[in-house]
Amino acid sequence: MISFPLKTVGRLILASASPRRKSLLQELGLDFEIIEAQVEENPAAGESPREFVLRAACDKAGDISITNTECWVLGADTIVVHDNRILGKPDNVEEALSVLMSLSGHKHHVHTGFSLMNGKENIAVSRVVTTEVYFSPFSRDIAAAYVATGEPLDKAGAYGIQGMGGFLVERINGSYTNVVGLPLVEVIEELIRYKVIEPRKG
Repeated sequence: MISFPLKTVGRLILASASPRRKSLLQELGLDFEIIEAQVEENPAAGESPREFVLRAACDKAGDISITNTECWVLGADTIVVHDNRILGKPDNVEEALSVLMSLSGHKHHVHTGFSLMNGKENIAVSRVVTTEVYFSPFSRDIAAAYVATGEPLDKAGAYGIQGMGGFLVERINGSYTNVVGLPLVEVIEELIRYKVIEPRKG
């Protein structure tokens, strides 16, 4: 029987349908409901990547919190940024290949914004966590072989560090789970601080 380190003591909603965020929380033994937020995820004019990702996370949490005021709602958004340009999910194979080649041998940043809200308690906390990711130099043939697996096509920045795409990553500076989609250290810190979760005993 698997033993988990944490348990949920408040009603928690994850305002995201991301399978990676779901998995990260479930692997710690947390119980939560998933309600996907319905918000636009487009940067406003003059908005920096960090400002955008924080606003997106707050918008997601707020969208669900407004009709679930007695619950704790966790919203999050993750972006990949290179040369101050946000790299979303590629639209096709050619775009995925182009994105990967632009990252080859270079550093990029992964920003995750998250927001924890409780309407009844009038609590809203939000943070942005940034990880530097360094790609090894690789050839176009390597990039094409990876794209052919299909994995890059539903990933921001055209790669998944937790999947096959990990072989492209030379090193990171910062949180690994942040690159996956949720900075666990910071998120768990806030969930414990507000007594949404607690350590299991015995």
